[in-house]
Amino acid sequence: MIKKEYSNGEVTITWEPDKCIHSKNCVTGLPGVFNFEKRPWIDQNGATTEAIVNQIKKCPSGALGYYYNNEAQQVESASSEQIVEVIPNGPLMVYGNIDVKFKDGKTEKKYKVTAFCRCGGSNNKPFCDGTHRKNGFEG
Repeated sequence: MIKKEYSNGEVTITWEPDKCIHSKNCVTGLPGVFNFEKRPWIDQNGATTEAIVNQIKKCPSGALGYYYNNEAQQVESASSEQIVEVIPNGPLMVYGNIDVKFKDGKTEKKYKVTAFCRCGGSNNKPFCDGTHRKNGFEG
């Protein structure tokens, strides 16, 4: 799985494109940092560290993450509570730290936000890849 990093010296933005469901929350919320029209599309110097971190926390798929450079690469832990939200015509969102157990017995830890496919069309099952927008899923 691809994972790209962009650092402003204080914080490092992480991006995992395979997780992205193209909600565009990042682009509309902080266009000075996240801009699909530019390459690279992330400008880590386009806003304050605080603004970047606050926007990343709004990423519904967990494709965007961050860590502070003066700390070991630690995943910010979410609360111990898990919340499940059904997005109309979209994925099932699970907020909080969870373990996903696959049919082959493998497990994967997920932190903060995880988007699960409800339309059945994702190429990244059980996770959402945004296919619901293309196949007209309603639910």
